[in-house]
Amino acid sequence: MKITDVEAIILESPYQNRPPTGADEAHGVRHCLLLKVSTDEGIVGWSDVETAPHVGAAAVSAPESGAGVFEGLKALALGEDPFETERLWDKIYRGTIYYGRRGVAIQVLSGFDIACYDIIGKAVGRPVYKLLGGAYRHRVRAYASTLFRPSPDAMKRACEFYLERGFTAVKFGWGAFGHDRKLDVALVAAAREALGPDIALMVDAGWMVNRSAFDAIELIKALEPFGIYWLEDFLHPECYDGYARVKDACPNMRLAAGEQESTGWGFRDLITRGRIDVVQPDLSRCGGFTQARKILWEAQCAGMDVCPHAWLTDLLSAASLHLNARLERSLFLEYNVCENPMLREIIRNPVALDADGMMAVPQTPGLGIDIDDKAVERFRIG
Repeated sequence: MKITDVEAIILESPYQNRPPTGADEAHGVRHCLLLKVSTDEGIVGWSDVETAPHVGAAAVSAPESGAGVFEGLKALALGEDPFETERLWDKIYRGTIYYGRRGVAIQVLSGFDIACYDIIGKAVGRPVYKLLGGAYRHRVRAYASTLFRPSPDAMKRACEFYLERGFTAVKFGWGAFGHDRKLDVALVAAAREALGPDIALMVDAGWMVNRSAFDAIELIKALEPFGIYWLEDFLHPECYDGYARVKDACPNMRLAAGEQESTGWGFRDLITRGRIDVVQPDLSRCGGFTQARKILWEAQCAGMDVCPHAWLTDLLSAASLHLNARLERSLFLEYNVCENPMLREIIRNPVALDADGMMAVPQTPGLGIDIDDKAVERFRIG
């Protein structure tokens, strides 16, 4: 089997990417990048990629430079066997090294790697989790991943909506959070009151807020009465020593980070220096399944939990379900609840929440997600 094409597809939503103004759900990203990898045997693999889509598309389609280190992903992948994931990952990593190693080059490589696993699973007639070594479970507890609302009343109404949908865990992040400590505490207090004591509540503090380790320690102490399950991404992604300072000062708060990190090398620094409790690789940004397998090993050696970050279409949700199936200990599937037809309508068979707040791991070959080509064309702009 040989790769015959790698297509970067840019989608555009009819809605702007803005935080909620009330209890209403946000619409999420304005643009989305899909990767479609085709083969000479007619098998196609798909992935979405959380990146700047127009920049990602340029990294895919850039022509050969002749130097071997400034190459476009497509030029490097054509004619290759998608089964050779380790060698192919290394070839593309080296071929994009002068503008890569992190950021968009790794992100499109991540999506490409996911698409290759989708192809392999379809070719051998097995779901991706079997390619990763098998499943410890076939259902994963899902949490509603959403933005902070601007007022305590709006927070309560939003929580009631997630409870009605059947979620047993909710994470609020970004939005109105991080600009006024009193408001931050009031928003979290309102969420805990509405959710009750038995629903897991997570807080994503938003690393783009200019916050020091001292500030983070104060924030944690202010939020301790509300029993949050974890505090996530509260410092700059490279502030590994700051994370460690916070862990030393707040040993009883579970700390989570990693959605901005990539490769086994990067996660080794986050794990050994940052000493967080929950490692959060995003499969579409960390290096795909090929690097996730290495990240899992680093986390296991350090005695840390892994909970994949996943905030895009059901392609990424499904990929994360397969990774969760492979984990010896699984915490949650992050599920993007934003209202966005661009993200929802391109999927023919979306993942679904059951009555127990769980989502089933797809059992059909590959990722187990079917793309609606007509819907893709309806939102496509590039």
